Amino acid sequence: MAGSGNRFIVIDNRNRLIEDPKQFAKKECKSKAVDGVLLVEKPKEKQTDFFMRIVNSDGSEAEACGNGYRCVGLYAHDHLQFPKFMRAGTLGGPIEISVNSPRAIKVKMVNPTDYRERIEITPSPLPLPLRGGEGKGEGVAFINTGVPHVVIFADGLDKIAVVELGRTIRYDKSFQPQGTNVNFVEVTGNNSLSVRTYERGVEDETLACGTGSVAAAIIANLKGFVEAPVEVLPKSGEKLKIYFNRSGNDITQVYLEGPAEEKSKGVLAV
Repeated sequence: MAGSGNRFIVIDNRNRLIEDPKQFAKKECKSKAVDGVLLVEKPKEKQTDFFMRIVNSDGSEAEACGNGYRCVGLYAHDHLQFPKFMRAGTLGGPIEISVNSPRAIKVKMVNPTDYRERIEITPSPLPLPLRGGEGKGEGVAFINTGVPHVVIFADGLDKIAVVELGRTIRYDKSFQPQGTNVNFVEVTGNNSLSVRTYERGVEDETLACGTGSVAAAIIANLKGFVEAPVEVLPKSGEKLKIYFNRSGNDITQVYLEGPAEEKSKGVLAV
């Protein structure tokens, strides 16, 4: 399945068809055509319909995956007979998925935490034009939207060496041991952004990142660059829309809306 350019293998694992998802993901995602494996498993909490396990292409497990949520929601509705509204448990906390149509799947995300308006990376690996200038504290920020994200506001995303810079920041000592995702963001309007993302676990630039788009939208709003709702254009060209409520620096009722699509299907022989 695909969501805004992210591609996943999605599996009904409620009967433990895949006993070692980490090894399965490393084997099946070698070509880099697939960003990770999403598994629907039996619920671990009351008031959830299932547990969603998220395994990156390198075998590591992620706490959250915004674009993966939509893919799993569409899959669970179309193939596993779940209703249009469902609750899923994740390592990052419970989320809600509403399948209005394949083009409009809306996910209620966990509330963001650990917002840092300005972070220092020393020595700075950022030879690029930061929005507002590094000295004004507008260039580099951090927030956790289920997974950790550095957000860097810059001008001219096409000129940025996303993989090289992203990898350097992802492994910076400030974010160890878990590391961080890295988003390069350009403000394109009062309610719009463009984003390019280096994803931890994939260890490369991806065509989109749902939690990264949410992080970019929230921080851009907190800095006064955009108003909500925010439309985000990732590298894939499939737009995402982010809604949230704000009171001071407190962000609640965060929703991510966008498309999901089934690309192919098959049967796994075990």
